[in-house]
Amino acid sequence: MTPPPAPATLPTGSLSDVRVDGVAIVYRLFDVGFEIDLPRAADLLASSAPSRVRPLRGEAQAIQIANPPVAVILGTEPVRVPGASGDAEVSARLFDFGGVSLRISIHASPGMAWNEFSAFGNAVDAGIDLSPVFERHLGALLDRIAPAITRPAIAPITEDYVVFRINAVRGADGTVAPDGIIGAGGALSPATWGDEDLVPLLLNERRPLSATARHELLPHRFSYYTDDLTILTWDNALVVEPSPGDTDVQYILEFANAQLLELRVYDAVLDAELPAMYDRVASARPRRQLALLQRRFAGLLSDLQALVADSTELVERVESALKVTDDVYLARIYTAALDIFRGREWRAGIDRKLAIIRETYAMLNDESQAARAEALEVLIVALIAAELVLPFFLR
Repeated sequence: MTPPPAPATLPTGSLSDVRVDGVAIVYRLFDVGFEIDLPRAADLLASSAPSRVRPLRGEAQAIQIANPPVAVILGTEPVRVPGASGDAEVSARLFDFGGVSLRISIHASPGMAWNEFSAFGNAVDAGIDLSPVFERHLGALLDRIAPAITRPAIAPITEDYVVFRINAVRGADGTVAPDGIIGAGGALSPATWGDEDLVPLLLNERRPLSATARHELLPHRFSYYTDDLTILTWDNALVVEPSPGDTDVQYILEFANAQLLELRVYDAVLDAELPAMYDRVASARPRRQLALLQRRFAGLLSDLQALVADSTELVERVESALKVTDDVYLARIYTAALDIFRGREWRAGIDRKLAIIRETYAMLNDESQAARAEALEVLIVALIAAELVLPFFLR
């Protein structure tokens, strides 16, 4: 019996014969307050037709989102990038834990050769400054949703990410056979693409990398069907998805970036609070002769208690905003994204700083209790002395 022929594969570096239709989506995420009332924000954005979608794929059942974020289209912007097709679309997604993700989607010219798309992606990722566009649209958006934000304040920390989305893969002649084979050129299945073909786009490297470097820098690779592919790095991702309406992978990556932003923001808040706390402790200590007449650290204790409560509440709300219940495609991508973004390390750092603040609170509270006990002892001794001495003055 003759064995079936092996499926054709793309030889190393053969993506020069592949043409793609794609888009580069630039994300910039901001922390704008302690909390956003999403139903109220949706009402305030009603004229822009906001939506509250969830992941739609079958395996998305492994993802639980208690309070889906609000998505809204904000308009278009003329963005000049070599190879771009038309104006860029600006949109936003609002998260209940105070995060706002702004997105600028820049479409590449249809049918680009792979090396041209890589150059286009590099130009979007590192060649242009989109900050003025982001800041202008953020200001306009916050003006519209201001009543829905609790304790509004824009944090100095932002999070940037870029997703290169491929919507169609074609052969050099622009056609794809029903079985995905383009003559002798090999399979068009993205699962056959080698890392060496993707390094110029994802890592912006023109010199060939060693196999070890490619393995270390591009270890997170996922496919569910034969015609899709997701590759994650620290600051960008490649998503090949032929179904135009399927944006679940982008949704998950955006959510993971929003969670990362909040952890970074509160880590910075605690970083700033620790030295300030030590200074306040030193300045709050009363002079010895007045120590028994003062309430030690009352204001500082109240502030520390509020800081711990706020930080704990927000971190718990961030981490519980999206829960993974099974190890399937989207869940694995989400878990890998948190691993790349070092989410566990950020959370561990926050926990350590909160532990220091709690220990300081306990120490100051014990010191205050000891001071009150000392004052009470002095008062009792004074009363006893007065009781012993007073009769001599009353004779």
